[in-house]
Amino acid sequence: MSQAVMPSEPSALSAPKAAEQFRNFHTPARHSVKELYALNHAHQTLAFVRDKKKQYLAKAQREMGIWEAIELLNALVDDSDPDIELPQIEHNLQTAEAIRQDGHPRWFILTGLIHDLGKVLWLFGEPQWAVVGDTFPVGCAYSNKIVYPELFAANPDKQNPALQSKYGIYAHGCGLDQVHFSWGHDEYLYQVVKDYLPAESLYMIRYHSCYVMHQQREYDDLMNDHDRKMFDWVRAFNPYDLYSKSAERPQVAQLKPFYQDLIAEFFPPTLRW
Repeated sequence: MSQAVMPSEPSALSAPKAAEQFRNFHTPARHSVKELYALNHAHQTLAFVRDKKKQYLAKAQREMGIWEAIELLNALVDDSDPDIELPQIEHNLQTAEAIRQDGHPRWFILTGLIHDLGKVLWLFGEPQWAVVGDTFPVGCAYSNKIVYPELFAANPDKQNPALQSKYGIYAHGCGLDQVHFSWGHDEYLYQVVKDYLPAESLYMIRYHSCYVMHQQREYDDLMNDHDRKMFDWVRAFNPYDLYSKSAERPQVAQLKPFYQDLIAEFFPPTLRW
């Protein structure tokens, strides 16, 4: 793995003046957003998450390179995103270019490029409710700050008192590595790339969709001190993921050589997925 120079502290973007236009779930751009979360909240049980980890964490689906995965996702428009309808490759490049323009380390730029690549789960036949959308802990009480919390009424775990206490199957301060999160692209990509990137990057990848933790500051009692330190980096990454969204489309062909070189700096030609 490339020995990236690490800055001493994460530096987050200040929210732009028009930030209120993003993540507006009350008047979503597409009706499919709430429909997706209805399915997600009904079916993301602890048992479901454990089954998906057993299925996918062996990384036996296929072998392919990072850029190949990026191009495969060009057909996907994320039904959980209320902000904008763009193919994934364009959102990924918008994120990476915003990070690059602010002069961050090369591993940080690469993180912006690949952070959503776990969405290849969709190409393996998974429905979007098991691939995209906000993530949250399972196996303990659902926070009322998770998007559309009322939709958990249809989840069987909601009726299980052992899974609805504050800590559920966990313990105070157990650390997030011991916590199961709703299944989707974050955890999957983390498992694929965890041997190649700095810890800061891996936290960004693994938890960037868990808005209830990094934005709403819920479930803090499950974290240990290392998690809290690393979540400063997750929060530094989040504005680039969110506020770089634009209808102005990046020039993929012009940017491709730079990003292929960057990928080769950190990753082998193919990885197991």
